[in-house]
Amino acid sequence: MAESAMIAIDEIHDSVRDRYAENARRVSEGRLDGACCSAACDCYSTTDISGLPADIAQASWGCGDPISLAALQPGQRVLDLGSGGGLDCIFAAQRVGEAGWVIGVDMTPEMLSLAWKNVAKLGLRNVEFRYGHIEQLPVESDSIDVILSNCVINLSPDKPAVFREAYRVLRAGGKFAVSDVVSDKPMPEFAKADMDSLAACVSGAMVESDYIAAIRAAGFDDVRVVDRSLFSPVAGSDVNTWSVRVEAYKR
Repeated sequence: MAESAMIAIDEIHDSVRDRYAENARRVSEGRLDGACCSAACDCYSTTDISGLPADIAQASWGCGDPISLAALQPGQRVLDLGSGGGLDCIFAAQRVGEAGWVIGVDMTPEMLSLAWKNVAKLGLRNVEFRYGHIEQLPVESDSIDVILSNCVINLSPDKPAVFREAYRVLRAGGKFAVSDVVSDKPMPEFAKADMDSLAACVSGAMVESDYIAAIRAAGFDDVRVVDRSLFSPVAGSDVNTWSVRVEAYKR
């Protein structure tokens, strides 16, 4: 890979890390001023959210509900790509039970610290968090039953690598169930260069058809968009971004 491309990737990682480190600090200091999810959709059922302390329930920057899509079962091993404050990992841990195990991977130390704090507050012992990039997962091959992700893959500068890594770590028969942001047209170059927009889950969005094709190219079967809702227009263009839930399988 060319050096300029490597610098661009590092720039994107740094920009995203800085934004979500600040989000984690806001939660820890009790000054969260609204999560991405609340502005985009009603992500989770009232039953799920109402059973959690407010500071944990608000610590989500997702764009949908991958949990209900995943249809988790007791005893499964689950991986969350870009686990943030740990909310989806908490929901997953409650569903897979003591016989199951949940791993969250995130590249922001402040988010990892917040996630460990949240699961400790709830007394969950079937969850762990690992530092790492979703383009190069710190997870063993063929070891995971279900992969989750919530509004994170769009932030990656190398989405095909994310899908290849997801395929690698899944066991045969495993399920890929994610909520993410895609676009209906190619993203303008000026928008791609806007790091604030990218970190806000907008300008890093991939065209939906290309996103699905990249998942298939990684080896997945039965890839489909389950549902979609409007997420955000791209300022200064005719491009819209959409929150989608996508499922696929490793056969």
